[in-house]
Amino acid sequence: MGANTSHLDQVRDDVAYSDILANWDASFYAKFTRTLRPSAPGARVLDVGCGVGQVVATLAREGFDAWGVDVAEANIVRSCQLTDRCRWYDGGRLPFPDGHFASVGALNVLEHVQEPEAFVAEVVRVTAPGGQIVFSSPNFLRVLGWRDYHPRMRGVGNKWRNLRALLARRRQMRSEPEAVRFERMTPIIKEPFTPDDDAIVCTNALDMAFFLRRAGCDVLRAECTDRLVYPLVDFVLNATPARYGMFNAFVVARRR
Repeated sequence: MGANTSHLDQVRDDVAYSDILANWDASFYAKFTRTLRPSAPGARVLDVGCGVGQVVATLAREGFDAWGVDVAEANIVRSCQLTDRCRWYDGGRLPFPDGHFASVGALNVLEHVQEPEAFVAEVVRVTAPGGQIVFSSPNFLRVLGWRDYHPRMRGVGNKWRNLRALLARRRQMRSEPEAVRFERMTPIIKEPFTPDDDAIVCTNALDMAFFLRRAGCDVLRAECTDRLVYPLVDFVLNATPARYGMFNAFVVARRR
């Protein structure tokens, strides 16, 4: 697997980018952290693309053997303020043996990697059989939603195109599964830089679930909510296949 590079290379050593991550509200990663938490006390857990280490620090305080890796050296330097368990890696092969972790997750990472199909397989590789995998990314194939911060999500025309794309991808998964690939996007280069300008993968829950199954997982759930919300609201939003066309892409799987 080649290095997972994108427009993020331009901010890889930019302290300002690590500042953006450091200022994330805790609610942003609360659901991810809770879902990533292993069921066994003291179990090993990995956050791939750990940013400045908030999730790793939280899980380590709870007694888990928590670790994180990130391609941005500035993030790793900043993470030292919270934890000493985050390491730099080159974005290729994860520096861990097969089946090493009880739980592995990636929060807002998949949309930035050069080879997303291989990245999913690599995350599965380091997860133990029976272990849990959590991917959380934007849904760039939104059909319904608000706060459409990326051009791919905005406007009636794009939402109609996204609906057609989702239906076409579902047909392809049934008729030509070997031909399915994540759709690539052109990164946005502008000033000031805002999160997900550098996205190069059109992430969505349908594709994420497909490639997790292909890599040897059972998908436990695919949701459009990446935040903790009132349980009844969460149920209604995720009760039908419409969840694949709304808001975000939050997918939980178990390695077979």
